[in-house]
Amino acid sequence: MTSFTTVFQMARQRLIAPAIGNWARFYAAKPAPAASKKKKLGKLGPIVEKKVLPVETDANKLVNYVCGSNYLKTGEDVKIKPDAEYPEWLWTLNTERIIPLDELDPNTKQYWRRLRKLALRRNNQLSKLKKF
Repeated sequence: MTSFTTVFQMARQRLIAPAIGNWARFYAAKPAPAASKKKKLGKLGPIVEKKVLPVETDANKLVNYVCGSNYLKTGEDVKIKPDAEYPEWLWTLNTERIIPLDELDPNTKQYWRRLRKLALRRNNQLSKLKKF
């Protein structure tokens, strides 16, 4: 039995192992680096340089125009109108804080949406704590 195992091991070393070794050597070739542009490589690929955006410093333009509202190549930013030309509901919007659930009326759709959102958030937090 021992002679059979030694013959089998020799055959395996000479026939099977080289074939497996050849299969493992055919990896995908690395792409050749671009000769014209050299970019730094980070963990996730080439690092893109950040663009520096111009900042408006003209005080007159900052007071009278909505800076950055023009997304077209031509034209100018939107001019700010007097308060009387805007609708009344615009001035009643809540911009200061989120109203707590206790202060909302339970007969409104906003109350039930907020309640569902808080319950989902609570369930997600609890599911993170479960250990199986």
